[in-house]
Amino acid sequence: LQSNMVKQETKKSAKVSHKYFEGIGRRKTAVARVRITKEGTKFSINDKKVADYFPLKKLQTVAESSLNDLQLLGKYGVDAHVSGGGIAAQAEAVRHGVARALIVSDEALKPRLRALGFTTRDPRMVERKKYGLKKARRAPQWAKR
Repeated sequence: LQSNMVKQETKKSAKVSHKYFEGIGRRKTAVARVRITKEGTKFSINDKKVADYFPLKKLQTVAESSLNDLQLLGKYGVDAHVSGGGIAAQAEAVRHGVARALIVSDEALKPRLRALGFTTRDPRMVERKKYGLKKARRAPQWAKR
């Protein structure tokens, strides 16, 4: 009976995980669920490194800009799961999610992130296509004769 109690205690202590802060970021139709931890320095998106997930350097800097502009890039570990949209919208969704998670971790960062424009969700969405038109506003070609 005593050895059984010890086994249960070790199982419980093994499940202790690092505390994380979560933020949801959105842009167009892309949604990023971002978790940041104070332990670790890795930055992964969908279980891949940032350089592997975003091949363009511009998109890598956009995704990391919430941490980079506050000089916190090596101090937090980031794990993001992103879906929907294109790669540019996904990079901006990750940036938005990281900013929201940073605010949850430290409320004092909110004014600085707000001044940089990272806390505002970009409301622009694709306009719907209308009937009789080729796209949202593009009319069919008109011929006089």
